[in-house]
Amino acid sequence: MSNHNTTQTQQAQSRKDIDLNGLIKQMTLDEKIAQLIQLAVPFYEGAVGAGQITGPMESLGITEETVHNSGSVLGMAGAQDVINVQRTHLSNNRHGIPLLMMADIVHGFKTIFPVPLAIGCSWDMELAELSAAIAAKEAAVSGVHVTYAPMVDLVRDPRWGRVVESTGEDPYLNSLYARAFVRGFQGSDLAGDMDKVAACVKHFAAYGAAEGGRDYNTVDLSDRQMREFYLPAYKAALDEGCEMVMTSFNTVDGVPATGNSKLMRKLLREEWGFDGILISDWGAVKELIAHGIAADESEAALKAIKAGVDIEMMTSCYVSHLSELVASKEVNEELIDEAVLRILKLKHKLGLFDNPYRAADPKREAEVVFCDEHRDSARELAVKSCVLLKNDGALPLSADRKIALIGPFAKNSDVLGPWSWTGSKDAAVTMEAGMRNRLGDAAELLVAEGCGIESATEEQWQEALAAATAADIVVLALGEHSDMSGEAGCRADIRLPGIQLELIRKIKALGKQVVAVLFNGRPLDLHGIYEDADAILEAWYPGSEAGSAVAALLFGDANPSGRLTMSFPYSVGQVPVYYNAYNTGRPQGAPDAQVRYVSQYLDIPNEPLLPFGFGLSYSEFAYSEASLSSETMTESDQLKVTVKITNTGSVAGVETVQLYVRDLSGEVVRPVKELKDFRKVELQPGESSVVEFVLTEQQLRYYHSDLAHESDAGAFVAFAGPNSKTNAALPFKLIK
Repeated sequence: MSNHNTTQTQQAQSRKDIDLNGLIKQMTLDEKIAQLIQLAVPFYEGAVGAGQITGPMESLGITEETVHNSGSVLGMAGAQDVINVQRTHLSNNRHGIPLLMMADIVHGFKTIFPVPLAIGCSWDMELAELSAAIAAKEAAVSGVHVTYAPMVDLVRDPRWGRVVESTGEDPYLNSLYARAFVRGFQGSDLAGDMDKVAACVKHFAAYGAAEGGRDYNTVDLSDRQMREFYLPAYKAALDEGCEMVMTSFNTVDGVPATGNSKLMRKLLREEWGFDGILISDWGAVKELIAHGIAADESEAALKAIKAGVDIEMMTSCYVSHLSELVASKEVNEELIDEAVLRILKLKHKLGLFDNPYRAADPKREAEVVFCDEHRDSARELAVKSCVLLKNDGALPLSADRKIALIGPFAKNSDVLGPWSWTGSKDAAVTMEAGMRNRLGDAAELLVAEGCGIESATEEQWQEALAAATAADIVVLALGEHSDMSGEAGCRADIRLPGIQLELIRKIKALGKQVVAVLFNGRPLDLHGIYEDADAILEAWYPGSEAGSAVAALLFGDANPSGRLTMSFPYSVGQVPVYYNAYNTGRPQGAPDAQVRYVSQYLDIPNEPLLPFGFGLSYSEFAYSEASLSSETMTESDQLKVTVKITNTGSVAGVETVQLYVRDLSGEVVRPVKELKDFRKVELQPGESSVVEFVLTEQQLRYYHSDLAHESDAGAFVAFAGPNSKTNAALPFKLIK
């Protein structure tokens, strides 16, 4: 390294007490604007694949000078690569301002945990937090400073591929997970804890309400609906200290979020007091043109900077046009200074001015990443995330029976799910490996694919039928390619591919017991599976330890305890279908209406096939003695709800006891049920436990038509039970 390079690095490494405002004053306008752009790895000298820089630079209109002054890198990971890029960057940046390294570390770095929708089904905040902490530790030692997570969008439409990244359809539960993930990623001392990374909550706001379940599509919600259902989880993440926010691709009240001053300046900045970094999603600033609120890139830059977007990801509207907008006085340079200051503050908090390489350490990276301890945690969370959807006596499996493992996921390592770009499919435990490890060498396991995910050959059919014929019981490993969900993975038909449904029919015709294990990223229309399988285990994408976790559940080494956080539709024609819906003036079953003239379908039920909160166990649990401490409560009272739970089965198990409330008479219509609390109770056979919940007046508040957040006096019903459909009703009144 030259003396000049050494001086620059030392300058960056010795500025704990740097005056950030003073630094901004030393910067030219172009240098400040460059801090607001985020570019992908190939733009940077020292990076693997940096030879691709010429094409991207030319297509985006990016100059070398811009790259040398840019503020952050997208998709950078790997300790030595980060060190190389950062060192080279500092040698080219006259102020010695380090880069922020950002990446999508969504459900694991190298150790891949279950996808977020699966983690949601664990109802386990401690394990969720641990999964984020492990992801942060692996990412940090590999040079990452910021993760684009958690994704907390509330989801109600399984056609949308990105439901896989959410924890479900309930604002209360999503808020708990938002906090848990932020705690795991960031910890309590981001400045001092080198095993942590900054979190970026996304996608602000209401991305999960895209019309038709189609990615990037229109969202049109009232302010009240936004605040009641879609905003709480973002606010929870920010209340937990989340450092960054990412804009969503969709419109909000007719204005794309990335250019929406009402949403970003008024709500996020002014009302909520958020002063961290606001970053666009990939290309979202330039997409204001396609949306129709900007005529060209200059107007797109103008609207985004005025809305408060600090970092433009992977388009060059800011770099190409902010300088001229300042010169024409359409943009006040103070807006740019504010954005730069927020970026520099995070770099300072992360200690990058003192040590631009932060935790990046190739030697420690080799020891920490994908270590046995982390894999053990991934296995535990995978076990607790799977949901037993049906069991007519087929599970748990007995090791002394001859078992056939058949299906496109029998040997398939595509079990990590979307957003696992640093994970290794080759290192993932397949179904076959997991079951063979569990059974040992002495046992006979017959394995055949039967079909691919979307096609089959005659040879595959015959091999599968032969294996099934020779077996006592058949385990079918079925599901979706991981790219059939995730971003841009939207589907109008959410059944399994037809070839897999045909495989089920062929195997069932042999008269064998059939257990279906599903690997997928969304609630499916289970027709063609639910009728023919004797047992169904929803495994989602379980991550690196998939096969081990599933095998433990199939053989009863672990008792299924997962509970759905997103309803499974009876038919795609019901979608969106969710438990906390409003009633109508003519609800189904109204006693004074003819059957035809109520709010119902004529050809299918209104209810989902499997409701929010549903999940079976190898244990059976009886609910009894549900009661309230009083039939009335006041603003200062606490109302206690108690219910007795007894394990009436023959094995120990965990029951997730859920508390719902319905407001019978509101100023605006209220959901038929809302989750307010839950308890996980582990019981031995024959053991009972009395579960107690405490309800307060604050939990009864909601957004009124004038957006006041308050409760109303009147009648309520509390429900305690195992899911959102089956529960005991306990009426009470709030007196004000």
